[in-house]
Amino acid sequence: MYQVIARKYRPQTFEDLIGQEPVRTTLENAIRTSRLAHGYIFAGQRGTGKTTVARILARCLNCVKGPTGQPCGECASCLEITAGNSPDVIEIDAASNRGINEMRELRENVRYRPARDRYKVFIIDEAHQITNEAFNALLKTLEEPPEWAVFVLCTTEVHKVPNTIASRCQQFSFRSVQFDELMERLEFIAKQEGVDADQDVLAVIANAGEGSVRDSLSALDQAIACCGKTLRVDEVRALLGVFALDSLQAIADAAREQNGEKMLEVVQELERTGQSLQHFCRELARYWRNLLVAKIAGKPTRLIAASEREQQAMAGVAVGFTEEDLTRYLQLTLDLYKTLQFSLQPRLHLELGLIKLVQVGKLQSIEEAISQLGADAPPPLRASAPAPRTGIAKLAPSGRMSSAPPEPRQPAASAAHPAIALEREPGQTNGSAQQNTGDFKTDLHAALTEAGMKMSADAVQHADVRVDGAEIVFTSAKSFMLGLKDSAVAKAASTLLGRPVKVRVEIDANMTAPTGPPPGSERNEAQLPTDNNVTQRALSHPGVKRFQELFPGAHVRAVRNLNE
Repeated sequence: MYQVIARKYRPQTFEDLIGQEPVRTTLENAIRTSRLAHGYIFAGQRGTGKTTVARILARCLNCVKGPTGQPCGECASCLEITAGNSPDVIEIDAASNRGINEMRELRENVRYRPARDRYKVFIIDEAHQITNEAFNALLKTLEEPPEWAVFVLCTTEVHKVPNTIASRCQQFSFRSVQFDELMERLEFIAKQEGVDADQDVLAVIANAGEGSVRDSLSALDQAIACCGKTLRVDEVRALLGVFALDSLQAIADAAREQNGEKMLEVVQELERTGQSLQHFCRELARYWRNLLVAKIAGKPTRLIAASEREQQAMAGVAVGFTEEDLTRYLQLTLDLYKTLQFSLQPRLHLELGLIKLVQVGKLQSIEEAISQLGADAPPPLRASAPAPRTGIAKLAPSGRMSSAPPEPRQPAASAAHPAIALEREPGQTNGSAQQNTGDFKTDLHAALTEAGMKMSADAVQHADVRVDGAEIVFTSAKSFMLGLKDSAVAKAASTLLGRPVKVRVEIDANMTAPTGPPPGSERNEAQLPTDNNVTQRALSHPGVKRFQELFPGAHVRAVRNLNE
């Protein structure tokens, strides 16, 4: 009868074990120094080697050359334990033997010495399934067992094991196996089986196991049964229900281009081919996570469970996003996956969730929105000239601050967010601005000036500009931050570059703003005393500059210090 790969290549010694070095080292040292415990708890996710290690431990204890960390594998005890029919190694399935009667029978069995071997080893699988009454019946035996008894409790949910039981045992945590170790194991087994599989195929199979060696080997066995001795990545993906990077990248492209129609077309294709929408959403969340890690790392890393070729492709996609964007997309996708678990109309929820990914790219961060509502507090004044308050906006008959009624706004210059229409020079490409930031800065300054955004244009003129993927980075003095964070700057930059970009402002304390009256304040100089320091500082305030840009017909009549 055919034996599946997961059983055929099951480790028989500690040397064959992969991914559990702390457990292996501790048990080998305990056997060598004769410091064996009478009770162990092996906890960890499925397929990581809990029961396998329990059997290896039983072989080490009962081998004719033992106790030893390297059982011979040839004696009757080793062979019987491997075959699962040793009279002194009792394996109990706690999922079906979970009651108090079964535990009473086990307790009676412990009293008798081993039939042949040194130790009587009790391996209890799925120990968390045992009832509380059955655990209580086992307490005294587990605390003070005979010298020949060793208990090994294997569980995937250690939190369900009562503390009274856990405190009587040594607990070992089995971690999920790393992607690189799984790849090495799969490559070794593929060579042993004469299977032709490249790195991309093995990466798909290793990902299907999610850190479980048994699940990965089962997937490999299934792929060999389907595709024969030559495994192709497309066929294996279709067999295991794994989505190709192309389909996931289509979502990323649609999010970057803010194309809702393309999102809906992806959902339509998933429905047409009968794909699981929940599984697709799960894979999409993993894809956003990998893009975020690729963006942060900037190079191939072990943090991403993918081949080097796939990591390079992800790094190329991640360049078009910021870390904030990818974090937001990942959170939205995780929320969508949670919703799909209980949805009666998964297609509608998936379409809505993907449209949200498009819309969220158009949103403005709360920091940018707040910065546009008002300026930063002005620098502190000297004691002889208390700082005026920033609320200098309304007309007042008393003469504190007044302005004439606003003139009719010009369509291109007076709106809070003017529509900037730019035409590219013939022969200019989208990448030209990245290669020559000086030309891009000049074009951006000209566009803002033409649109009437004098404050933002002046801020761009006195800032260092750098194009970094999907971001425009301005390095300037703090006083120019308000003008640079205006949404019109991002809109003009997006129009010049031909793709959506976001603006990030970095403050350089070494850069200082130019001194002198603000642009457009010449009409007020004849009406205000020039030697008044408070007046000059009030006119230089970014909020006042912004107010004058929004209302070109406004005139400052007088300035009064409200603290006086």
